[in-house]
Amino acid sequence: MSKGNGVVIYGKKGAMVPLAELLKWEVKNEKTESPKPNIRCGQATQSKKGEDFTLINLDSHKIPGDRVSTFAVFAIFDGHNGSAAAVYSKGNLLKDILSAIPAGLSRDDWLAALPRAMVAGFVKTDKEFQVKEQTSGTTVTFVIVDCWTITVASVGDSRCILESPGGLVSLLTADHRLEVNSEERERITASGGEIGRLNTVGGAELDLERLLAVFKQYSGDFNCFHLSAFINQIGPLRCWPGGLCLSRSIGDMDVGEFIVPIPYVKQIKLSNAGGRLIIATDGVWDALSSEKAANCCRGLPAELAAKQIVKEALRIRGLRDDTTCIVVDLIPPEKPAPPPPVKKQGMFKSIFRRKYNNSTSKTEEKRQDINIVQEIFEEGSALLAERLGSEYAVQTITGLFACAVCQTDITPSEGISVHAGSFFSGTMHSWEGPFLCASCKLKKDAMEGKRSSRVCVT
Repeated sequence: MSKGNGVVIYGKKGAMVPLAELLKWEVKNEKTESPKPNIRCGQATQSKKGEDFTLINLDSHKIPGDRVSTFAVFAIFDGHNGSAAAVYSKGNLLKDILSAIPAGLSRDDWLAALPRAMVAGFVKTDKEFQVKEQTSGTTVTFVIVDCWTITVASVGDSRCILESPGGLVSLLTADHRLEVNSEERERITASGGEIGRLNTVGGAELDLERLLAVFKQYSGDFNCFHLSAFINQIGPLRCWPGGLCLSRSIGDMDVGEFIVPIPYVKQIKLSNAGGRLIIATDGVWDALSSEKAANCCRGLPAELAAKQIVKEALRIRGLRDDTTCIVVDLIPPEKPAPPPPVKKQGMFKSIFRRKYNNSTSKTEEKRQDINIVQEIFEEGSALLAERLGSEYAVQTITGLFACAVCQTDITPSEGISVHAGSFFSGTMHSWEGPFLCASCKLKKDAMEGKRSSRVCVT
């Protein structure tokens, strides 16, 4: 729709805003905030299977061609059972996330919509990868940096940590390994999956159910208790069918759909003192704790820091898996150096000692201040109805509604509320948005254990 010679776009509440006015507002808004940080980054990898991939883009745009609306993207994709899912996610996930954010939002509203859009983008990428009918899967840790605001979405066991200038280390992701996440184990078993370790006899993998059936067929009084003495359970907890040791990923068509692509999302705002992000695959975290990773590279520039972390991980554990690391430094804009202190002698010595002591206490206070990180958003539910919300369920300029996941245009009569038929809908009503197309509603039901939407792969 147009008004005069200007382009008109829709805000989240339907109000029309001329594009030129919006851009002017954005420029003004940027000028009133703290100056943007300088971003320095580096990456390093040691490959064993060739299934790790990274994405670094320091010049992404909210509005194509608009230099004011830039942000930075850093992501790691740790593939398994082949690289297809990691390659596809690297090429499509950012596009799918951005397509889920309504046009015409102010910067603050864009950031507020981003966590929901990340959920929609992850699900859309997973859903469209299924069409390829490949069994590959991938973990994803996806980081968007907009000025001092950092938004992280993750599935799997890669990790992103933040080290503040004061040395405080914070975890910005959740670990979706079944071995350590009891809530995810409960969710999967409630959805119809089974959790267990590999069963072996004499070192060979054992299909226990089939073996029991054979014994019972030839020996009616077979006592399975005696068989347990010969069975060893090895390795991490896994989900069956499929044997995946993760509860969330993109891809993995050969496992049940209770292995979901819905990410844990956390959004924070740094103080203008900056900080360091370390994003790495499990090849690093299986060898190093978060604190050890931060400590081993402290004081090094980003490129050397990434190499040092990978080197240290390999020194401790060896190259058992692809080992990849990205280090991102958010550095405050340079300020003019303070003038050197004037040296005083004699009778003023005791005065300056007292002043020095007072200065030391102020330094300690300042060190505490730079460790402060404002937490804006955090959510890890695996239920789509709890993650999409209703604030940005807006009508498109075509007069149709867009599916909250795949962004396909749907008429009001075709749209199905994300809350329809959900036991977990709470106070939400089945006629409230956001709305899904039929195929995305099928996907949602499958992730909740109601039915399967995946193509069988043989």
